[in-house]
Amino acid sequence: MESANRKLIRPSLNEIKEQTTAPRRSQQKRPTPPDQTNAENFYYVKQMQAKTPMVFVLKDGETLHGTIEWYDKCCLKVNRNGEPNILIYKPNIKYIYKE
Repeated sequence: MESANRKLIRPSLNEIKEQTTAPRRSQQKRPTPPDQTNAENFYYVKQMQAKTPMVFVLKDGETLHGTIEWYDKCCLKVNRNGEPNILIYKPNIKYIYKE
């Protein structure tokens, strides 16, 4: 019998390194979410334009009724019927809902 030259089929070390590092490169991190979605601002503007009657429940349990006249970063100005207008600091608000 003739001895056939058999070549051992084995990948080179460089090929193995490329295969192990390729999936890591293809995996990309998800982009970080934006710091601000502006959803709060959109909601306030929508309620201001429609002059929607709102109920403001404060952290101490008090409820106030009125419409939002304007807002800024830290407070809301609320117009109330038959009562004086009031400035409410946002940190004091527990939640808000439509009347």
